[in-house]
Amino acid sequence: MKVKAFIFDMDGTLINNISYHQKAWLAFLAKYGIELAPHEFHAQNHGTQDELIRHFFGQDLDYPKVQALGNEKEALYRELYRPAMEPLKGLPQLLDALKAQQIRIALATMGGADNIDFVLDTLQIRPYFEVIVGGHQVRHGKPHPEVYQKALKALGLEPSEAIALEDSRGGIVSANGAGLPVVGITTSHTPDELRQWGAIHTVAHYENFPTKSFL
Repeated sequence: MKVKAFIFDMDGTLINNISYHQKAWLAFLAKYGIELAPHEFHAQNHGTQDELIRHFFGQDLDYPKVQALGNEKEALYRELYRPAMEPLKGLPQLLDALKAQQIRIALATMGGADNIDFVLDTLQIRPYFEVIVGGHQVRHGKPHPEVYQKALKALGLEPSEAIALEDSRGGIVSANGAGLPVVGITTSHTPDELRQWGAIHTVAHYENFPTKSFL
């Protein structure tokens, strides 16, 4: 069946920002006496932001406190990353090419509304995205397939009619769980790792992206 939509993850997929998220998390947690090495944090970094806050600060934390802590961490991330933000190489050209071919474009990210606005508006790419589903709109974070299921439902498409672009194990498992094939982006992991987790193809960036191979 012809692919009618590309569904992008955001962090590590539209932008190469994962190291900045990690720096922000480590500094934020250290402020509250939670000292972690980068590899220790990486092993625990999955799910929604609310799930992560409760993981580190306690499952019984009330929601206003969860929200306040999450907002504090994300504000630190945006402060760190703002001077360095740029689209992944070739992204603007790929978005233009998809639009020209009438391929629909969606976003399925665990990022919250503020971070989605931060990225899409700073890069001035919001108009390309017909459907946007963020972490604040789902109950279950990746690797659960909910965020991709919601994106597909909003697009009105079957999984066989779309393809996902992801950079992480949790994202690939999430997309595969929704029935989507995945192109892996090697911003954070090797091609072999991404294929092992379920990607059907890998690229380092979007320059000369083999769009015709998936249409």
